[in-house]
Amino acid sequence: MRKAAPAAALAVLIAGCSSLASRDPTNQPLSGNAYGAMAASRQDPAAGDDVIVGLAFSGGGTRAAAFSYGVLQEVNETTVRTRTGTHSLLDSVTFVSGVSGGSVTAAYYGLKKREALTDFRERFLLRNAEEGLSTSIDPVNLVRAMGGGVNDSQVFARWLDDNLFKGATFADFRKTPGPRIWINASDIYNRTPFIYGEAAFIALCSDLASYRIADAVAASAAVPIVFTPMVIKNYPKQCADPPPEWLQRAYASPNTPPMLKSFANALYSYRDGTTKYVKLVDGGLVDNFGLSGFTISRIAAQLPYEPLSPEKAVLLRRMMVILVDAGRGPSGNWVQTVDGPTGSELIMAAADTAGQASVNASFTAFQSIMGDWQRQLTAWRCGLSAEQRRRYGAPANWNCRDIKVVVTRVGFDQLGPERAKVLNAVDTRLQLPAAQVDTVIAAGRDALGVNAAYQDLLKSFGGRTRQPAPMPVPSEPPAAESAPVAVFPGLPEIFPASSFSATR
Repeated sequence: MRKAAPAAALAVLIAGCSSLASRDPTNQPLSGNAYGAMAASRQDPAAGDDVIVGLAFSGGGTRAAAFSYGVLQEVNETTVRTRTGTHSLLDSVTFVSGVSGGSVTAAYYGLKKREALTDFRERFLLRNAEEGLSTSIDPVNLVRAMGGGVNDSQVFARWLDDNLFKGATFADFRKTPGPRIWINASDIYNRTPFIYGEAAFIALCSDLASYRIADAVAASAAVPIVFTPMVIKNYPKQCADPPPEWLQRAYASPNTPPMLKSFANALYSYRDGTTKYVKLVDGGLVDNFGLSGFTISRIAAQLPYEPLSPEKAVLLRRMMVILVDAGRGPSGNWVQTVDGPTGSELIMAAADTAGQASVNASFTAFQSIMGDWQRQLTAWRCGLSAEQRRRYGAPANWNCRDIKVVVTRVGFDQLGPERAKVLNAVDTRLQLPAAQVDTVIAAGRDALGVNAAYQDLLKSFGGRTRQPAPMPVPSEPPAAESAPVAVFPGLPEIFPASSFSATR
């Protein structure tokens, strides 16, 4: 009997982890004209303005959330003079995209708008978001990992909802004027970005308006193995309308660009019921900069001004997309010896290598897409007739060529090697000491403040920002208040330093 005990215990553990990986989806079927109501409620805070700012927040746990929060503070304290008057540049932000840790900042700002800048540090950045999560290696967690994930992603979603979002849904994003918010996860079966928005939820015949923001953020941060996937249920019999024209075109054409083709194939598998349940994990697996939403919108466009309206495209003079990159630099000292890396180091290094290569390629491709779009916008604007210019609201003395679209990246490396080394040493987990949080917030403010492209943009329309104060560079980062305990020496923690990094 005693010989059977370990086997019986293992069977119980396996049964337990099996139930952990099977949860009821929280999304609801589509009822009525929910999307029409959401679209009608949209209020563009920058309507009538000639400046557009977009923000894309990378993954990287609390470190990424703090870095993006610092960037938001700097944008808020930047004064600009645009067509609508003198105001904070934050009023010109029209879309914010977030991945993993960056999605927490994006979602909270989208919900609370400028008020988020007053309490996000206390309500999230200084909190222990790992409360209730298993973070160490032990036999139970190893079995859970084999069963689909050590932690239930809905446990993290409940923590986010209880402490930050308070039951808010996607409909609450639109209750006050503000930017469009994109929260990005990864559809691991269809190997494509899953962007929480109308396109995906219409294809699923599901109601986006009633979906909890906390669930979307938890899906965006669901690192594989550390968390079980977030599950979305498909309701293919709830809608009878055909897919939108752009989707039919992208799905059917053999010449559709690969990124759009994969996205279209996934949406079609939702609509026809081939994908019964969508399994979502960390958005950083396929798009750690959160660029997919705008990229897909642009490459799916048929008209040169899309996804803008023709009126907005005529007024536009300056557009800047700021990619806020809290990703990791190289780590470990195994390049100093013949031996190494160890098995765990090799796994992390391989993941980081693949992820960083993808990040670099996506940034370069996005710059190219935006450069092409600027040229197409210029040609379209200069080809308008006098009647079209009048209809679209071109102002007096309008210059059709006075338009500039800029993409810039803000990262640790732009603050100098010594400071970057300190920042890269900050863990990418979901709990950091206050000193580290404030160090990273200050870095976000300074990195944007000294960014050359940002300064050039401000000069082009009379903007100004504060002068970053010189900050002393500590010899090493402040020590973490606590760390996961590894029960098995020599094995990495369930939450290793790279678990919430830009490459995971």
